[in-house]
Amino acid sequence: MTTKSYREFLKEQLRDPEFAAAYYELVPEFQVAREVIRLRLEKGLTQKELAELVGTKQSGISRLENASTKPSLSFLQKVAGALGARIEIHLRSIESAKGG
Repeated sequence: MTTKSYREFLKEQLRDPEFAAAYYELVPEFQVAREVIRLRLEKGLTQKELAELVGTKQSGISRLENASTKPSLSFLQKVAGALGARIEIHLRSIESAKGG
């Protein structure tokens, strides 16, 4: 039995148009989650501490970091501000997003 790397597995799965559409739809949520976690950890903050700075509950930060919610832009701006960051939004064509 051969083992596939994650990249090989993903490349194979992305050949399925339905899977690819669902995958690319979720990419922004996971990018936001990764960035929030990275910045929070760099600042040495717990989820609860970040929540207090933002003026929300710890569960709201948890949902954001688990990509289990679609946060509003205003909420993301509050989180970014609490982390000493700013939001940058880039729009790319679907084809360039898939290739890069």
